Amino acid sequence: MTVKLRRTNARYRGLTPGQPYVVIGIEGDDFRILNDVGRPYLYPPGLFKILDAHEPADWVTELGDDGERYAYPAPLNEPGFFEDFFDDKPKAVRTFWQVVNDRLATVREVA
Repeated sequence: MTVKLRRTNARYRGLTPGQPYVVIGIEGDDFRILNDVGRPYLYPPGLFKILDAHEPADWVTELGDDGERYAYPAPLNEPGFFEDFFDDKPKAVRTFWQVVNDRLATVREVA
C-alpha cells in the first residue's frame, strides 16, 4: 500500500506533502509509515490519499475487540515487537530492517 500526505500538518512534521510513503503495517486502523527521518511511526489514515491500495499477501490481519484492524508481515506481528524495536533490541532492529528493505524492493511505482 502506498499513500501520500494530503497537506502540511503541524502535528506531523516528519512527513512531506505529496511525498509517497509505503505503509509497512496497520495498527489500530492507523498506518505505520517510515517518516522522513526513517522512523516507523503510526499516523491516522485520514492524513493521506491512497495511491496504491494493494496490500502485500504476507500481511497477517486481525481485528481487535472494537473492530479495529491490525495487519503486519508475520515477523513484525509478534506482541511487543515494536516496543523491542524502539528499545533498540538487536534482534527486533535486524528483523525490522530486513522485512522493510525486502518490502521496499518490491513496491510498485505509483504516479
